Amino acid sequence: MTRYVALLRGINISGKNKISMPELKAVLAENGFADVKTYLNSGNVLFSADEMNVEKLAESLRSIISQTFHLEIPVFVISQDELKGLLEKSPSWWGSDSKDIYDNLIFAIAPYRIETVAEKIGEPTAELEKVEICTNAAFWSFDRKLYAKAAWWKKTASSGIGEMITIRTANTLRKIATM
Repeated sequence: MTRYVALLRGINISGKNKISMPELKAVLAENGFADVKTYLNSGNVLFSADEMNVEKLAESLRSIISQTFHLEIPVFVISQDELKGLLEKSPSWWGSDSKDIYDNLIFAIAPYRIETVAEKIGEPTAELEKVEICTNAAFWSFDRKLYAKAAWWKKTASSGIGEMITIRTANTLRKIATM
C-alpha cells in the first residue's frame, strides 16, 4: 500500500464548508482507506491505499465528501514520498525560521497546471515575495508585514485562481511529510 496526502481546499474557514475531521476520518475508513489520519482542522488527510493514479484518488475523495457532507470540495492528492521529495527540492530561501517571512507551498489542483496559475497571477512583487516553481507546485514566501502589497497575495484568492489551487504552510507540510 502507498501512503498519500490529501489536501482539501477551503474547508472550515470562517464557518463555511464545515467538515468534522473525526467524521471525515471515519467515512474514509468505511470506504476502504487505511490508517487514516488528519492534521489540524483545515483538511489535511493522510491515508494508505493501493497504488493508484492521484487524480482518480482525488475524484474518489471528492465523491465521498459530496455524498457524505453535501459539499463540492476541490481535493489535491500527492503521495507522501512525492511530498517529501518536493520538500527536499525547496529553495534555500523557503522554510526558514524567520518570523518576518511567511512560507507557503501552492499546489495546482488537477486538471490545472502551476505554470498556468503563475501566468495568470503574474510576476511576484520584488523585495516582498519570492516564487519558484517545482513540478506542479510553487514555493512562495512573502514579507508578513507587507503582504497586502504583494501581487501573489492579492491574486491567489481571486476568482478564477482560488479554485485552481490549495495552499499550505511550510510547517504544516513538514509535519504531514513525517506523519
